[in-house]
Amino acid sequence: MIARRSRWTRARVWRRRSVRALWPGTLGAKLVLILTVIGLLGAVALVAVLASVIVPSFDALEQRAVAAEVDRMHAALDTIARSVEQNARDYVDGSAGTPIAAGASRALKVKTVDGIAQVAPLDGVEALRWRKSAGVRGERDFATLLTHLPLERVAAGQHPAHFYTRLGGGIVAIGVARVYPAPGGTDGSRRYVVMARRLSAKMLSDAAQQPARIDLTQTPSTTVVRSSPASLKIAVPIAAVDGRVLGSVTVIVRRDLAVLGQRVLLLAVAGSIILLLIVLLVLSRMMTTLVLRPLARVERHMQTVPQTGSLALLRDVPRNDEIGSLAASFNAMLCQLQDLRGQLELQNFALGRSDSATAILHNVRNALTPVSTIVSRDLQQPPPVDRDMIDRAIAELAQDDLEPARRAKLAAFTGAAVAAVAKDRAERQAALLVAREAMAQVLEIIGQQHQAAQERPELSPCDVTDIIARNATIARYSGTVSIAFSFPAQRCDVIASRILLSQVIGNLFANAADAIAARGTGSGSIGVTIERVGDTAWIAIRDDGEGIERGAASSLFQRGYSTRAHKVGGLGLHWCANAMRAMQGTLRLDSAGPGQGAVATLTLRLAPTGAGGT
Repeated sequence: MIARRSRWTRARVWRRRSVRALWPGTLGAKLVLILTVIGLLGAVALVAVLASVIVPSFDALEQRAVAAEVDRMHAALDTIARSVEQNARDYVDGSAGTPIAAGASRALKVKTVDGIAQVAPLDGVEALRWRKSAGVRGERDFATLLTHLPLERVAAGQHPAHFYTRLGGGIVAIGVARVYPAPGGTDGSRRYVVMARRLSAKMLSDAAQQPARIDLTQTPSTTVVRSSPASLKIAVPIAAVDGRVLGSVTVIVRRDLAVLGQRVLLLAVAGSIILLLIVLLVLSRMMTTLVLRPLARVERHMQTVPQTGSLALLRDVPRNDEIGSLAASFNAMLCQLQDLRGQLELQNFALGRSDSATAILHNVRNALTPVSTIVSRDLQQPPPVDRDMIDRAIAELAQDDLEPARRAKLAAFTGAAVAAVAKDRAERQAALLVAREAMAQVLEIIGQQHQAAQERPELSPCDVTDIIARNATIARYSGTVSIAFSFPAQRCDVIASRILLSQVIGNLFANAADAIAARGTGSGSIGVTIERVGDTAWIAIRDDGEGIERGAASSLFQRGYSTRAHKVGGLGLHWCANAMRAMQGTLRLDSAGPGQGAVATLTLRLAPTGAGGT
């Protein structure tokens, strides 16, 4: 569960970082991205709305057109069947009930039909005529059909007088008309005239005024519509009286409405998108002109202020909107900054004199600390050999009757005492030399302070390795802990003020010694490395002292800041940073955290090759 939650957390962090990486940084890019997203969403929504309105409307029109075509086919079929019935009625009315002669010619007077017959319900087929071109089989099938017609039901209105049926290899329209007796005649058996007309594609096309064809293999129970991109294929069933499907009438209709709907949709979408793009472009242009460009001018002016130090007012066309208010507020801030700069210069002048005196005292104190340590140690250190013991040994050696063994021991003791005194004297002399060098440095600081306060320090080539070695020797006596120093022996000449650089390095050594003492281990180490990077020397001073908080590195060079409550602090690093800037260098202090030590990095320009340093 913990591993799954960890993976989910890493995935969420990765998604957030991806979004931040993709999200633009400038305001103009953000506005363009927002407008683009709004445009895309608007275009998608517009296409969806137009499609939901236009497409269903034209689909409904197309369905109406299909229904109209189906109705036209039904009307054409009904018209053909009714025309056959009407031909039968006209024949009955024209013949006035005269029966068809049994042996008459096979030629038909009614040329619009293929067959005509006179039928009596009791006597059967009395006469039949069939078009010769329709074939003998058609005549037989027609005669067979006549014997099964429900003529009485037709007369009673229970059966339609016109209908379609299968006859032979095709479909025929049947029309039935009753033959009534002539006026004054006897009411004999009922007779009916039946006419048959073969249904053809040309007949249907003429009746429907639409190209159509008959398909006897396809017998759908309902109307079938098959669509293609350019046309609709409509199959209308041809039904018999009993509901059987005899075949279908197929008509092909062009999808003009659908094509028109697609074109209207494309035109509407294209026009809407173009209009939306124009609106977005106008908005982007207006936003750039009214907002982004004035903000860019304000930003450029704000960047010019810290780069050049000039507090010139922003010159712009007066506006009565938020941008104008921003420019007015910015100019008011610049005016206040000018007033504050004047006040700050006056304060800095007074404070500079105070800082200069305080810096002298601070550096003098650091330089006098080894002197105080050496003097205190010499005062507290007892003599290496007791003077009374030496005097007794000398007096005893003067005796003539002293045993040889005793004389040898006394001589050895006296020699050792003399050697111890000589060694102690040499050590005291070396310590006094260090103290003299520290005092010389104090006098040099005091002597050069007036010149440093009045003008920029004089920069010249100097050996930073020699300065480090001298200050390391002095720093050994600056505290109560044992400190091991390591630094390179190779000469490295830099462009700096030897006095200021010596004071900076001495201050950094003193701070490192205090940090080692604050750690409480009783001992520590300070290591110095010098690296040449291009025309710059990087001098790193590392210690294994108490270290500093990571967030405190930026505050260490502020005046009055200190990491230890019992220290007045702050001036040493503050003065060191200012001194390094005066020598066209930098000072940086880093630490991995409390207890991890610290490293101070100084950068100075390398002296040209061949320039001798002091």
